[in-house]
This record gives sequence, C-alpha cells and structure tokens, in this order.
Amino acid sequence: MEQLNTDTIKQAFTCLIADDSEFARKNIAKVVSMVGGKIIGEAKNGAEAVDLYFKLNPDILLLDITMPQLDGIATLAKIMEKDKDARIIIVSSTGHKEMVWKAMCTGAKHFITKPYRPDYASMIIMDVVEKKDGGSK
Repeated sequence: MEQLNTDTIKQAFTCLIADDSEFARKNIAKVVSMVGGKIIGEAKNGAEAVDLYFKLNPDILLLDITMPQLDGIATLAKIMEKDKDARIIIVSSTGHKEMVWKAMCTGAKHFITKPYRPDYASMIIMDVVEKKDGGSK
C-alpha cells in the first residue's frame, strides 16, 4: 500500500474496528494506520462493539453490517441512541442500496463497500474524521 502524504493530516485520530472477520479487521486497520489513525480496539461482534465504543470513546468506528449477536444496523442504532455525534462508517460487503440507505438513515456518516481500494477507503475515513458535525469529538 502506498503511504499517503501525512502533511495533509490535521491530527491523529483514534479508531475502533468492529468486524467478525479478523482478516477484514487487519485490512481496514492498515488503511487507518496509513492515514495516521490509531486503532484503540477491535470488536468481533455488535455487542462487543457497543461496549468498547462507550469504554474507549474513539473518534471513529468502522463497523461491519453482518456480525453475530447484534448486526451492524442494530449496533449503529444502539450507539446513536446515546451518542448523536458518533462518527460511524459502515464497512461491509453488503453493498445493497437498501442497506446503505438504512445505515445512513440510522446515523452512519459514510459507507465503504468491500472489496475496496485502500486509497478510496482512506479518502472516506479522512473525510469523516475531518468533519466534526458540531460534536465534541
């Protein structure tokens, strides 16, 4: 993967990754690191993602849709219930228009469809990181 110009990155950010696939978590973690982010936690299911989100308070959450215990949409809804300013990006191979629409209506800030190009994923991540949405994060 090509290293991005880190001069354009305003500040480091923290990231939580939630995906039941270790392979998928490692791949998106490389992209986050490439743009100056720090992975502060990884969740293997939706319930774990909710717990870690509120324990670790990451700047962004990268969230898969298809996971055990709580799917990504239910996880997203639980987090948004308590943190309206949460910056969550759905990262999923379930790229159907209906799921994208449902995720965006529930509060997701963006959607990355697997498989993705690292440069495209990094552009979306940085766009969401740089938008404060009026929140304190």
